[in-house]
Amino acid sequence: MSMLADGGGERILVGVSPSPDDTETEGCGRVGSARRPWFVGLPPAMARRQAAIERYPPRGKAMSDQKPSSAKPGDPAPSPQETPSDELAQRYAETLARVSAGSSRAWQGWLERQARGDFFTLPDPAVAAKSLARLGQQFMFHPQQAFELQRQLWQGYTALWQDTAQRLLGEASSPDHESAPRDRRFKGKGWEENLFFDALRQAYQLTAEQWLKGVHEVTEELDHDERVKVEFYAHQLIDALAPSNYATTNPEVIEATVRTGGANLLQGLANLMEDLSRGEGLLRIKQSDSAELTLGENLAVTPGKVIFQNDLMQLIQYAPATEEVDRRPLLIVPPWINKFYILDLTPQRSFIRWAVEQGITVFVISWVNPDKRYAEVAFDDYLTQGTLKAMDVVQEVTGEDTLNTIGYCIGGTLLACTLAHQAARGDDRVHSATFFTTLLDFSDVGPLEVFIDEEQIRNMEQHMERLGYLEGTHLANAFNLLQSADLIWGFVINNYLLGRDPKAFDLLYWNSDSTRMPKRMQSFYLRNMYLENRLAEPGGITLAGEAIDLSQVRIPTFFVATEKDHIAPWHSSYRGAHLLGKNPRFLLGGSGHIAGVINPADSPKYGYWTYGRLPKDPERWLASATHHPGSWWSEWRTWLKRHAGGQVPAREPGSSDYPPLEEAPGSYVRVRVDAPSDG
Repeated sequence: MSMLADGGGERILVGVSPSPDDTETEGCGRVGSARRPWFVGLPPAMARRQAAIERYPPRGKAMSDQKPSSAKPGDPAPSPQETPSDELAQRYAETLARVSAGSSRAWQGWLERQARGDFFTLPDPAVAAKSLARLGQQFMFHPQQAFELQRQLWQGYTALWQDTAQRLLGEASSPDHESAPRDRRFKGKGWEENLFFDALRQAYQLTAEQWLKGVHEVTEELDHDERVKVEFYAHQLIDALAPSNYATTNPEVIEATVRTGGANLLQGLANLMEDLSRGEGLLRIKQSDSAELTLGENLAVTPGKVIFQNDLMQLIQYAPATEEVDRRPLLIVPPWINKFYILDLTPQRSFIRWAVEQGITVFVISWVNPDKRYAEVAFDDYLTQGTLKAMDVVQEVTGEDTLNTIGYCIGGTLLACTLAHQAARGDDRVHSATFFTTLLDFSDVGPLEVFIDEEQIRNMEQHMERLGYLEGTHLANAFNLLQSADLIWGFVINNYLLGRDPKAFDLLYWNSDSTRMPKRMQSFYLRNMYLENRLAEPGGITLAGEAIDLSQVRIPTFFVATEKDHIAPWHSSYRGAHLLGKNPRFLLGGSGHIAGVINPADSPKYGYWTYGRLPKDPERWLASATHHPGSWWSEWRTWLKRHAGGQVPAREPGSSDYPPLEEAPGSYVRVRVDAPSDG
């Protein structure tokens, strides 16, 4: 066997056995016609390391994840083309090629963005920098508080050091250590079994706790808007500094690096370059294995037909699963920030499938993913060409005078506006309305207010003026930042440090499948709802020729909010329920904006709270509410049965006037944000 490496100007061939046709022999200082090794062009250190790998193959799967040899005693030795080292070499070469190609595309994308003057990002780095600079000033202005926080921090460090030293000597840890809550970022065995990493974890958690405490204390004198931004970005900084986020301080990453010979980091670099190239130079983290999930195959597979479409939406009617159905059909108005199939994920988690199986005739709006042609589409258009038009079709197809409705998130806001518009015109065809995690009172929008002020909205409007829309990736980035530990840093560790591909997960696949927002509609929505809260004022906004007064909505309503919602805080949803003119039913589910709603009927998770009255104070409501285990879906179904209008024979999708156009989930939902945007 020969070797090739750099040493004293001499080139040595590594890991290549002469072929039977070689005429020159070793020992003559020549390599004859021996096959050129794959790593000739690698840097010297990598070439030497490959030589060691081939001479002393690593234990376990190592970098190439190679399988144990299936050779039996007496079998001929494998040819050079079949050796594990060749497979390893191929893996190296393929990964390096991915890194090179991905970095080239990312760089090209970034240059193209710069050339067209596209400097807008959400969140805005300038706002983050300004907020953190303001925080530094506040600590300078309050030296006594800073000193006291530092003293408490060092006191905590001393106790931690003493506890670690005791454990190092074999003594039991302190009760405080044993009872400390576990952060799921540090759930691996290495964080508990290794004293160094356990101490590092505790030191970080102690520092983070004191840091947040200090931030809260020194920002009390700031105005609300500035304080919210400072605290938010300080929290982001703390999340970013977690030792789990770095290769040299994460025991799982260190173990993987040793085991694979660094292949995890090389693979992670390739993943990073590909994510940067998909974002045209901006990081767009892959959250789910899209190859394993396909709309119409294992997502959004509830049988149904598209029975109507216009430029703004497709209307889907689902096939019945029972012989009889509720007389009143159900129209669902989903958000257009994301796509409707959040309600029709895999069959086990599909709200739509469950509702159909409950004997409900379900119709769902599937919104278009707009491009620059939709720049002047207004919020009014979503009302007239969306909800009102869908109601017309539902009535004509079913022959019913009245219907029940559901609105989800911004779809719920639109539904409430539609109901107020109908009330102003004496249109009483909607019998009941359910609102999932919906804001009607925008006085407190939670962490999202970090991204909403006059300056940031103006910058967004300037950006949209050029494109005609706001890209879905910007909105996705903002939403991900609200749960950065899970939706950003968790994937940084998995994808880039461990070099793994994300798993196929329906909810995260949907989370990555965001949509664009038309310029005119987005500007109106942010200014009139979020910035000025004019929807809460009777007649505060006018849509399609009617002043919108939510107090004129006097139909049965059911509000579903969720305990940990970062997008539509439950206190705000609760206050919005009071804006309607008739006493609504209010239910608080566990978990957050998505998981709290998509909580299947047979799931034991989360639970929910109910209370028959609706006092003004949401905390008073919660104190009086009763907690129930499991999903709230059955509770809602019991309420809806009272508004079903009896039973009728099941209805097949469509009619003579509205024949089926295509199979559900339709074509509008398949247009992704990374598709061409110019139509």
